[in-house]
Amino acid sequence: MSCVMWKFLTAAELTAKAAAGAIVVLPVASVEQHGPHLPVGVDSMLTEAVCEGAAHAVAATTPVVVAPTLWCGMAEHHMRFGGTFTFDIPTYRAVLLGLLQSVARHGFKRVLIVNGHGGNIAALAALLPDLTRATMLELRVTTYFEQARAALAEVLEDQDGVHHACEAETSMMLVAAPDSVRRDRLAEAYGPPHSTAGPPGVVRYRSFGDVTATGVIGDARRATADKGEKLLAACRAGIAALLRNAQTWD
Repeated sequence: MSCVMWKFLTAAELTAKAAAGAIVVLPVASVEQHGPHLPVGVDSMLTEAVCEGAAHAVAATTPVVVAPTLWCGMAEHHMRFGGTFTFDIPTYRAVLLGLLQSVARHGFKRVLIVNGHGGNIAALAALLPDLTRATMLELRVTTYFEQARAALAEVLEDQDGVHHACEAETSMMLVAAPDSVRRDRLAEAYGPPHSTAGPPGVVRYRSFGDVTATGVIGDARRATADKGEKLLAACRAGIAALLRNAQTWD
């Protein structure tokens, strides 16, 4: 199996990938609280696992390399619980720009930013025009679980997509990093079914501490490794499909 992970390749091998027109996959995520039962690295671990699996799935026909995961993101809403790192918007923009400029200077032309943290979605969308202009890269941004929404809904019992430290994320962690799941705390790992409320079309900032006492949105007690296998497979397939169809991203 060919190596698709930037961190395990030599500089010369990466130069060759750039010359071959490889797509760079940049996973972006977060380190933040994930309830009483999951480690704070959930988003970073799952996003990298999905990206690596998707890259391997297409590597035989589509040149691709997975950059190191940007593990810090926009997580102010989790700070009250502890264990969380967060950027502000100017810092997040500066870090992303530095990473993407490095990629561009090495001769790569196309980058798929794959996000795994809900708190990053708005910031990435807002920053995309600036990042594209400043780097001249062909940039695309997606959130990995959004590429598999229909498939996830078929697997999950109590929700139709990924919430937080929930049935979905806990199931996937039971596969991706089973020893990290505190199974003795699963009985406590549930919260409200949704994190938003209020009039339609009205946005306001809310700390997760105002929404859930446990840090969980959803019900992790429904999690199983069997669900996790299916969820991860669907998410890998969704990102792999984007990579295979890179010529038709428009």
